Amino acid sequence: MKVLVPVKRVVDANVKVRVNADNTDVDTANLKMAINPFCEIAVEEAVRLKEAGVVSEIVVVTVGPKAAQEQLRTAMALGADRGIHIQTEEALVPLSIAKLLNAVQKKEQAQLIILGKQTIDGDNNQTGQMLSALANIPQATFASEIKVDGDSLAVTREVDGGLQNVTISLPAVVTVDLRLNEPRYAKLPNIMKAKRKPLETLSIDDLGVSLKLHQTVLKVTPPAERKAGIMVASVAELADKLKNEAKVI
Repeated sequence: MKVLVPVKRVVDANVKVRVNADNTDVDTANLKMAINPFCEIAVEEAVRLKEAGVVSEIVVVTVGPKAAQEQLRTAMALGADRGIHIQTEEALVPLSIAKLLNAVQKKEQAQLIILGKQTIDGDNNQTGQMLSALANIPQATFASEIKVDGDSLAVTREVDGGLQNVTISLPAVVTVDLRLNEPRYAKLPNIMKAKRKPLETLSIDDLGVSLKLHQTVLKVTPPAERKAGIMVASVAELADKLKNEAKVI
């Protein structure tokens, strides 16, 4: 079984981001970049399925600038077999990404597509669902457990009321949640081996996809700074403030 795992290059989750001077975007100059944390979980799950003998090949794909090849190499160091880079300098919205991934899926014919449920930059939680609709294949979102059983997939989903168990047929799209697994660290020998693994570079035109401008970012601003807290002298004073100022009692 072949698994396709889309990954995205984002600012490292441990780095504090800042808005650029003209308030048009986040300033990424000289910031550490990494694979989106949810995408790391997707890669790890694909690798575990391969180690269990369920998966025969893992293909990672990303859409982004030339520098995004670094994240593909990282994914290959974690266990992916080859990479596909759709190179573009444009900041694409989820629907455009989904269209490009659908074009890759038509070419690769993967039996399973595993994505992170969202990225930590846009936080849209849309690409997996849109890809499922475009490819006309089943989907299971917010997965905390995945089990392959022949031509079907048993998925435990995290929902507002607890956990939901669903079974879907393959091929399928699955978006993963935090509690699915804990990603491993890439070992040095695997990092060296990843440099020799196949990496195919494509353009948007190569995939024959026509993209439209679906939305325009008008302004980017940082969140308002939280006011400093205060010290109270007694429990009675704390209760009074909670009741009369915070309105929580």
